[in-house]
Amino acid sequence: MDLDNAPFESFVSVEGQRLRRALIAAYGLDAGTEACAEALAWAWEHWDRVAEMTNPVGYLFRVGQSSARRTRRWQRRIRLPPERAHDGGEMSLRVDEVLLTLPPRQRLAALLVHGYGYSYAEVADATGSSVASVRNDLHRAMKTLRHRLEVE
Repeated sequence: MDLDNAPFESFVSVEGQRLRRALIAAYGLDAGTEACAEALAWAWEHWDRVAEMTNPVGYLFRVGQSSARRTRRWQRRIRLPPERAHDGGEMSLRVDEVLLTLPPRQRLAALLVHGYGYSYAEVADATGSSVASVRNDLHRAMKTLRHRLEVE
């Protein structure tokens, strides 16, 4: 390993997964994975600038968001990552379907907080939004999920 690459490689190993999860939650498996690759490529090309940022994951989320929007113009359906085997049956299929109908910010908040166990602050940091915005998006997402799934 070249010593000049070490800081970037460390960044990718620590923060790359957070960025990938956030982009996949927002844009689906295909577009989110591609957006993460684009954002990390941009980070590599501009590493001196990225290394100085106070919130590089939030900035790279925005870079990936631009890439995903270009990709999604041609893609009609969002695919979420496959779930691990569990006995949720019919309910888990319905949750996936309803998640796909949520606005992207609400789906992102619900998946990151409840699916991946992120704190509100971690979601806000990763997406470059405020904790209050994450809280509101999550509240709206859960209200919609409960209503559409007829769960109290």
